[in-house]
Amino acid sequence: MIILVMGVSGSGKSSIGQLLADSLQWEFSDADAFHSPENIEKMRYGIPLNDLDRVPWLLALQQAIQQWLQENKNMVLACSALKASYREVLVLDEERVILVYLKGSFELIQKRLQMRHGHFMGEKLLKSQFDALEEPSGAVTVDISEPLEVIVQNIRVSLGI
Repeated sequence: MIILVMGVSGSGKSSIGQLLADSLQWEFSDADAFHSPENIEKMRYGIPLNDLDRVPWLLALQQAIQQWLQENKNMVLACSALKASYREVLVLDEERVILVYLKGSFELIQKRLQMRHGHFMGEKLLKSQFDALEEPSGAVTVDISEPLEVIVQNIRVSLGI
């Protein structure tokens, strides 16, 4: 099974995804590692990526997900997956790729981004993330205002694992 932890930048995808993977004794991967150096530079300079920029990234992620499914790996993947069209590329098997949507207010996430240092995705791009976000239907939706451990526990209870 693959749990795809999605949401805007600053919602806690990497932190929650890693904690969830650790609690399940599963592997963890971050979709940021699949971005090209060019995309990372654009984001570092506050330039939002467009759909064309994301195509190679989405295809690389799709290939990784396909491989994990073939190998029957249990994985947690942190990935923004902001648009329905992106999720269509990534959710190759609706029974084995489960979406967990980390939902929070603009204000809460903005505060978190203001405290984050050393990450290429800065506060300047948050509005473009919310503008692009198409909230998923059928996903496990989790309120991110809780402590990380509570969020992970809520995810596990919702998924029954």
